[in-house]
Amino acid sequence: MNVHVEHHPEHSRFQATVEGHLCVAEYELHGREMHMTHTVVPAPVGGRGIAAELVRTALAHAQAHGLRVKPVCSYVRAYMQRHPETLALQA
Repeated sequence: MNVHVEHHPEHSRFQATVEGHLCVAEYELHGREMHMTHTVVPAPVGGRGIAAELVRTALAHAQAHGLRVKPVCSYVRAYMQRHPETLALQA
């Protein structure tokens, strides 16, 4: 599935709207650390890889901006474990 993810730093989140449903990966910046706090994909559009794309985009942003990532959200922790190439970003 092709998901268009947008970064909204004013709301501290990455988001995508899929079939009218807002899907988000929220974060908090603490200095040079991006604490990934919450990932939400509503049930009607779940199971399509949307959360993975939100997190992939967020981690790519962190890497491009020299940020470390603290995976507070259990989904982000699991994603990073499934993608060991992202573990170098972990705070």
